[in-house]
Amino acid sequence: MTPKNSVPLSHIWHHLCPILSPVQSPSSTAAKSAGSERSLSMIIDAHTHMWPDAVAKRALAGSVPDLERRGDGTANGLMKSMAAAGIDRSVCLAVANDGAAVDKANKFSGSLDPDYFIGFGSVHPDLSVEDNISSLRRHGLKGVKIHPFFQKYALDDPRMDRLFDAMQGEFAVIIHIGSISTASSEGVCSPAMLAALVRKFPRLDVIACHFGGYRQFQAAVDTVVGLPVYLDTSWPPSLAELNPTDVRKVIESHGPERIIFASDWPMADQGREIQAVRQLGLPESDVDNILGLNLARLLNISI
Repeated sequence: MTPKNSVPLSHIWHHLCPILSPVQSPSSTAAKSAGSERSLSMIIDAHTHMWPDAVAKRALAGSVPDLERRGDGTANGLMKSMAAAGIDRSVCLAVANDGAAVDKANKFSGSLDPDYFIGFGSVHPDLSVEDNISSLRRHGLKGVKIHPFFQKYALDDPRMDRLFDAMQGEFAVIIHIGSISTASSEGVCSPAMLAALVRKFPRLDVIACHFGGYRQFQAAVDTVVGLPVYLDTSWPPSLAELNPTDVRKVIESHGPERIIFASDWPMADQGREIQAVRQLGLPESDVDNILGLNLARLLNISI
């Protein structure tokens, strides 16, 4: 099934060009120093985007027009942001626009410095299930990003069924749910489509981006909250744009153990997003779980 709404090339801010050569994160004395001052609770940002230096500027040149960039999309830029915000690790999400770019994207994600970054790979229905899974395993990836708008297939595309089934129990799957720019999520990746996916693949470890419905908060509340999925807190330009009472109610209803901190850097400021979570008035233990411990448990990361 093909999405009913196409996104202009200028809107595809983080997938304009194929991933090229792998890069390691640069040495950063500031980041190492900041890490030594952090608390025992690990802070992990579950939703960031980063590219090789050679293509990052071009990738960001076509950013979503109504969102200001808060970083340059490079490894060095992300590390500086992490150091300033006190973040231990960032999940870097790769999205391949077509099957030909999948292994390049996965190779890049697998090459990232594990002291700072957790690479999530990409899959695409242009490839066989076997080719997709073998690429993820070959590059040692723990999870996958699905973005139906940019990858040009709907969440309920029948070609994805065997792939979702194959990923159950082995890979975490983070999925963009909701609208983007001026394009509606209906028929592409709506909250209702997520609910159907979860019922179909109950053993799939799903992280629903943007509380399960970007720019469709009430639809997410009505459809997604309470499902056996994790919800990420990203809401660019900031979680602070939402009513904190409404956000707190969602967290309490869904269960704080299934909420995962996420910024969507470089389209949001990581430090500001941490502060927005802290200002929700949740118990400190819930805050610690949301800011990193929940994801650490999901991905079997040692604290």
